[in-house]
Amino acid sequence: MFTDLSLDELRAYRPPRPEPPGFDAFWQRTLDETRAHDLDARFTEIDAGLALLRTQDVTFAGFGGHRIHGWFLAPRAADGPLPCVVQYLGYGGGRGMVHDWLLWPSAGYATLVMDTRGQSGPNRPGDTPDPVGSGNPGVPGKMTQGLLDPDDYYYRRLFTDAVRAVEAARGQAAVDAGRIVVAGGSQGGAAALAVAGLVPGLAGALIDVPFLAHVRRAVEITDSGPYGELTRYFAGERGRIDTALHTLDHFDGLNFAARATAPALFGTALRDDVVPPSTGFAVHHHYAGEKELKVWRFNAHEGGGGEQRAAEIAFLRTLFG
Repeated sequence: MFTDLSLDELRAYRPPRPEPPGFDAFWQRTLDETRAHDLDARFTEIDAGLALLRTQDVTFAGFGGHRIHGWFLAPRAADGPLPCVVQYLGYGGGRGMVHDWLLWPSAGYATLVMDTRGQSGPNRPGDTPDPVGSGNPGVPGKMTQGLLDPDDYYYRRLFTDAVRAVEAARGQAAVDAGRIVVAGGSQGGAAALAVAGLVPGLAGALIDVPFLAHVRRAVEITDSGPYGELTRYFAGERGRIDTALHTLDHFDGLNFAARATAPALFGTALRDDVVPPSTGFAVHHHYAGEKELKVWRFNAHEGGGGEQRAAEIAFLRTLFG
């Protein structure tokens, strides 16, 4: 069933942003502290059995100097530096296998796939631990880790890692540093949106069914998926709800969207109960750069699937000529 407002209401839906005082200073301090650590990006050639692609294992220093893993793939026949798609992953999965990431090299671009710290799953195992713990109790999952203080919150680390992944890609000799696109769906869409708001000079952004946007509404209208971790936590921690929501405001995609200027393609689905469509429309409406939104009327959190990917291929072809 449709999970949210009517399509006409969604097209007009532009809620106020819950921007906390000092939002920009918080993120500038976070990135300055991280950049005090040498990026130390390492690209190591591996034989993944993909004859037409150059494949490399990647590591670089993310938040706190912690080593973050990834993959780098590029067409072997490329003549000169290539545009690069930096890809971020959905909730509960890691970088998986090299051959999981053939789309963008097949389209003629390089791609850097960032592993997600502390996450792994049966379909896409991860290789990056999260060495930071939290002294506060929470529910299983990542959504409540460090939730009572923006400095301690899990997504401060993840979004900072995502910024550093772009910096690692820009330093790769096979990449045209002026033609970097960030991409992801769900949690990966949240990371791509955060980076679009934090990193100047991106060429584009592909943001599909983005999570962690318009969070204050999301926790009121869905208990599904990762948002359900928050609602279960709030049910028990009744006196800490306002403190937790204040933390979440520092990571809300609405605030990153207002600062993002790279051309962007969004996707949302009207039957999505994991990321309610009103949150996707809201972040699209607040996005400051040129933008396009694909709406999938009868799909849930899978969004447009292969048709969204086809739209993304066309979008980048237009973007890069």
